[in-house]
Amino acid sequence: MARPDKLPKILTEQETDRLLSQPNQRYFGPHRDYLYMRLMLKAGLRALEATAFRPEHIDLMSGKLSVREGKGAKDRTLWIGEEMLGELQEWMDRRQEKAPKADYLLPTSKGTQVATSHLRRSVKRHARDADIEEVDRVSPHTLRHTFATRLYRETGKIRLVQKALGHSDLSTTMIYTHVVDEELETALKDL
Repeated sequence: MARPDKLPKILTEQETDRLLSQPNQRYFGPHRDYLYMRLMLKAGLRALEATAFRPEHIDLMSGKLSVREGKGAKDRTLWIGEEMLGELQEWMDRRQEKAPKADYLLPTSKGTQVATSHLRRSVKRHARDADIEEVDRVSPHTLRHTFATRLYRETGKIRLVQKALGHSDLSTTMIYTHVVDEELETALKDL
């Protein structure tokens, strides 16, 4: 399979840490935006899936996430770890105080759904503040690409990545093998 012309931008661990350190979590909006970025990095959610996420779609005991009607109206099940669960449990108390009637897990302070355009601007602003190179290529989808690449690196199983991302066609998921192949090529040439 030929390598695509332009591989997706993915964040290094250091860039991810710098990005996540930008939002001032003392405030409701930045705290919510931080959690959006964490969820996308930990579960590979698309921006629209993240903003449409409701409290009933997550089991705070088991870490099971139910993504309802993702792209192509497909449902999928994902899991998140204890650290992320703890952060979401703390958020639920804050959410209850600020937006008690909200239908969404991560709503605006008025309780409405966050616009994906807000999420895109927020991620880009935090990436710029974190001095991430190629900031123009950093978006919510970059976080999804980062999740997928890390999952493939850790497991070596492209079918797991396909299932986690909700891709119906494996060829869509194969781009992540090219990212890892390019990293290997660079590492070997630098020896």
